[in-house]
Amino acid sequence: MFWKKKNKPAEAVRVDERLQHIAFIMDGNGRWAQRRGMPREYGHSHGAATFKKIGRYCEKIGLRYMTVYAFSTENWKRPQKEVDTIMKVFDEYIEQCFLEMEEDNVHFQFIGNLSIFSAELQEKMARIDRETAHKPFVLNIAVNYGGREEITHACNELIRAGKTEVTEADISAHIYTAGCPDPDLIVRSGGDLRSSNFLLWQSAYSEYYYTDVLWPDFSAEDVDRAVAAFYSRKRRYGGV
Repeated sequence: MFWKKKNKPAEAVRVDERLQHIAFIMDGNGRWAQRRGMPREYGHSHGAATFKKIGRYCEKIGLRYMTVYAFSTENWKRPQKEVDTIMKVFDEYIEQCFLEMEEDNVHFQFIGNLSIFSAELQEKMARIDRETAHKPFVLNIAVNYGGREEITHACNELIRAGKTEVTEADISAHIYTAGCPDPDLIVRSGGDLRSSNFLLWQSAYSEYYYTDVLWPDFSAEDVDRAVAAFYSRKRRYGGV
């Protein structure tokens, strides 16, 4: 169900078994920078800091899984300077994760078509995944990710395995988030009302929450509002 809430104050929340997986479309970095008279690239470093803060808060309130849309398959169309900045911020983020992984409870996983990245960056992603695999809070970072590409990839994997007929369970077992439950709640910042090719397979029965808050300004209180909105709804899964 899609809905949009006004930004009213919300009390701090603690999630239960009804809400285990939250996903974020982190939109608005460029506009946030432009409103301050700065180039769009300026917003991405601030957005990365917000991402880290929100991840820690989501783990604190009891969520077990978090997925973020960091860089889509379509984002390569952006100006080269902006793409280069995003890649630099991404690499710096991974390096920082290595320094902080002992104090955090995060299992870092990178989802998407990672083959496009350099061998060095792929190794960094694989290494941080391996070295944090025992951590209880799973953070999926979607890079060079597209929902249609993901479904196509899963189908091609099944064809290579010799499948001539596939089931929903087969596809679910071969998407990038295999092993994680589908997101219960998907939050989009920045004011736009669309899914932007994010988690198309997994979001069949996800609840959506939209806010005008630009991602660098997103706060723990905004998470609380989204969670409170989630709990105000009744999930019917096609029933009554």
